[in-house]
Amino acid sequence: MSRERTRRLVLAVVAVLISAGVLAFLAFGGIGENLVYYWSPSELEQAGDEAIGATIRLGGLVEPGTVDRSADGLTLKFAVTDGGASVPIVTSSVPPAMFREGVGVVVEGTIRKDGSFETNRLLVKHDNQYRAPGEGEDMEMEALMESMQFDRSQKEQSGSEDG
Repeated sequence: MSRERTRRLVLAVVAVLISAGVLAFLAFGGIGENLVYYWSPSELEQAGDEAIGATIRLGGLVEPGTVDRSADGLTLKFAVTDGGASVPIVTSSVPPAMFREGVGVVVEGTIRKDGSFETNRLLVKHDNQYRAPGEGEDMEMEALMESMQFDRSQKEQSGSEDG
């Protein structure tokens, strides 16, 4: 093999290695900043002040008796629990139709210094199985609204709009 050919081969190998290094850096260099950790309320409580400001996915059940909608309807407060710890949640996002007390949720956001968890992403866990109503199982509007836990003023408004 001639010297010129060896030199070209070495340059080609070096160019490939540099290109691979640059691609690896671009692909994995900022991955630590973009990771979102999934925690339970107990894990979040154990982390303490270390969790403040980090983007976290928090999963658990909506604690019964904690759902509180603001008077203007723009803020929703509730607590998520795993049975061992409870975390107060504050969100301005519109909750999914299946949201109610006792349902499994995943919220993505950050823990604030006051200990509350601020989120703009609220997901309800469900089993992805659809079952059509059987014969004779027609669900009336009142039963549907009860299952969605509307308050009385919303029921009255929807009733007056229908009639």
